[in-house]
This record gives sequence, structure tokens and C-alpha cells, in this order.
Amino acid sequence: MNDGIRASSAERIATAMLARLAEAPVGSRLPSTRAIAAEFSASPVTVQRALRLLESRGRVEVRPGDGTFVLGQPAARPTDRSWQTASLPVPAAVLDPTPAALAEAPGDAIALHAGYPSGDLLPERLVRTALVRAARGRAALVRSSVAGDPGLRDWFAAELRRTAGAGSATPSAHDVMITAGSQAGLHAVIAAVAPGSPVVVESPTYWGALLALHSVGARVIPVPSGPSGPDPADVERAILSSGARVFYAQPTFANPSGVSWSASTRERVLQIVRQHGAFLLEDDWAHDFGIDAAARPLAATDDSGHIVYLRSLTKVVSPAIRVAAVVARGPVRDRILARLSAEAMYVSPLLQAAALDVVTSPGWQVHLRALPRLLRARRDQLIVSVRAGAPSAHITSVPGGGLNLWIQLPDGVSASAVTASARAGGLLLADGASWFPSEQPGQFLRLNYADSATDRYDEAARILAAAIEDARPTS
Repeated sequence: MNDGIRASSAERIATAMLARLAEAPVGSRLPSTRAIAAEFSASPVTVQRALRLLESRGRVEVRPGDGTFVLGQPAARPTDRSWQTASLPVPAAVLDPTPAALAEAPGDAIALHAGYPSGDLLPERLVRTALVRAARGRAALVRSSVAGDPGLRDWFAAELRRTAGAGSATPSAHDVMITAGSQAGLHAVIAAVAPGSPVVVESPTYWGALLALHSVGARVIPVPSGPSGPDPADVERAILSSGARVFYAQPTFANPSGVSWSASTRERVLQIVRQHGAFLLEDDWAHDFGIDAAARPLAATDDSGHIVYLRSLTKVVSPAIRVAAVVARGPVRDRILARLSAEAMYVSPLLQAAALDVVTSPGWQVHLRALPRLLRARRDQLIVSVRAGAPSAHITSVPGGGLNLWIQLPDGVSASAVTASARAGGLLLADGASWFPSEQPGQFLRLNYADSATDRYDEAARILAAAIEDARPTS
């Protein structure tokens, strides 16, 4: 048999087997090459070519000496149109003040929509003990200074010193201001340094930052962010074309995408903000949620005052203890402090005392050492469940930390329709629309893998797959 006839026969066999594979269980073994050759009256060489064709299409896995195994239906990679983010003007928009990520979950629902870890990932014993001690102490009856408790401010400064390289002029406690959670800190910084002004942001980015920007009349200038972060050239063009003097970013484990900037992106962006006299507002929200790598704040390497740094304890300690810190040096520090004073006077001394008690307890380090292992197990389990049970939901990347998977849906499938259908099936998902400052380059979902219902991840994937099918446009 010549090569042309053999190739044609291999294609015929591969095509015939595709329909069979669609109904075969994922992971099942195909009949032997000899059995397939007998069925199709073909030579073993032709059958091997057919199997290689199926393997190249991602439908089977050939394991020499072990057999050929069925893979899941590969998802068509969604079209990437993120380049348009930097080319289209941002429309005037009124953001939803209570997006899907804050929705209340019915008791029997699988809740993968929230932005917080489940209670079993929190240091419950430390928190309860700290609250009791704070209530019995002086903090229950006094006010705090505007900048916050000196001990807590010193702890945040020491944390930056711990991650700084040799010779870095790291901030002191004087440069630290305690805020009532990261959202209050974000709003105060933006209101102090960029009211009514252009601000460059990554796209996608944290919905709370967009809410804060719009609330003070800032003009949002988006730049697309890829697997290694934004292209520094895009950042520089956005700063030059808009005259922006603030770039809000999440260089480590970004919410929602999980992306961390590459070393070259970090270095180049810092050079750009210095060169153009701008501020980088670094949101280190997931500092304590590293899985494959530890957080390395840019603020730990900055001695020029170009970085305004934000870190929260709310997610890692307890949602009930809304305590965060803003770190800034130079005149911008005093301007932010004045804004904090105007908005809230000071943060509850009771909550500050409890937060400091938790993070200085010996049990705190034990808790932090256990977190990466726990988060890795849940992240990997959800990835396996989605890839096997909902293969058309494209996981954009495996995050090295944080709490979320960022899912892109097939072209033409509406995220809002998927979330509505999934909710009816008992699965709560977060529509990705909330994280985009302008038009979306595709349809996305955010899935939180820090939920405690790990035994229901397979069920969640099946509900997601059914919801995607329900939302597919009819021809």
C-alpha cells in the first residue's frame, strides 16, 4: 500500500473512531492495535497512523507498552481579543456596588463565587482568643491615633523589611497607616492622589478598585494584562497619552486572574513610574496566599517613594477583622493620612489590638506554614475536576497563589447566562464582567478554590458543563 492510500485510510479510521470516543469514558483504554486493524481491515501501520492523528487532536494519549487511552473533549481555545483593551476609550459606567462575589449563598449551594477563603482556612482559635483579650484590655475603651496602633504599624513595616533585599531602604513604622480594610485604604489613596484624574489599571483588575476609582471621578485607563503581567510598553504609552500619575496594579497573584508579574516586568514598570514621576499603587492583597512561590512586594525594593503599598489582613485573619495598612513615604503619606482622617477618623482600637495579637502569636507562623499545602490541594483538585468534567471551560493559567481560577468560556457563550443556569443547578459562580474596566475581550468566570466543599468539586464541574451547554447559542 503506498503512502497516499495509507494516509487516506488512517484518516478514515480516525474519523470513524471520533464518534466512538465522544461516548467513551475519559481514561478508558482503546482496543489493541491488532483488534482495531482487524475491525477496519487495515494494516497495523495504518492503525498507528490513525492513532497518531487522534493523539495530535488531543483525543487520545498513547502510552508505549501500556496502550492508548481516551482523553476528554478538548476545549476550543477562545479567541484572544485582549489587545483591544488599550485601544478603546473607557465608557462612562456605574458599577454594581454588590457584585456576584459578595452574593449570599443558600445553605445547600456549592459556593465558588466568593472572594474569601472558607472558615476552615482561618486561624479561628487565634482570632477568638485575640478578640477576648482585646475586649478585656485597654483597647476596648480608648480611641486610636489616625495613623493607627504603633505596634501594628511597626509589624507591617517589619514585614516589608523581612522581604527586602540587602541594602534596601525599607519603610519605617512612621510610613505605615492603618485602615479599615483594603477597600477603605484604596479609596483614601485614590481620593488623595488622583481625584478626577486619569489612573492606569490592569485589565482585568479588582472590581473594588474600579468602584473606588469611579466614586472619586477618576478616569480609568486600562492596559491588558497577560500571563506575565502587563506589557511595560503598554503601561508607558498609557501614562504618556493620558498624563496619568498613578498606576494601580496587583503584581503578585492578581485578582481575578492569579497572574504574577515576571521579574523583567516588575523591574521595567518600576523604571517607568520613576522616569515619569508617577506612583505605583501596589495592592498586595494575596501576600499570605502563596502556593508555589512567596510574595515579593515591589515596595520592599523602593526607596524613592514611587510605590504606595497596600496590604490587608482581612482575608487571611478573619472577615470580621477589617484591618489593612497603607505604606507611603514623603508628602503623599501626609495627604493620604489627611484623607483617612476626613473619612473615618481612626480604625477601631479593638480590631487593631486583636489583629496584632493574632499576627504576633506563635501559632500564627504555624498557620501560615500550613496554608500553602492546603491551598495547593484545593487548587489542584478543582483544576482536575474542571478539566475532566467541563473541558470547554478554559483555565487560562495555573495560579502560583491567591484564591481563584480564571476561566474563559467558549466563543459565543454568555457568562451571565452560564452563571444564571449554574445558580439554578445549585452552583454559585462569579461573572467575570465585574473585573473589567471596559469592554471584555471574551466571556470569563472566576472560581474560588478556597471553598471547603472539596468533595463537591466534581459535581460543580458537571453543573458548569451543563450550564455552558445551556448557554450555547442556537443556530
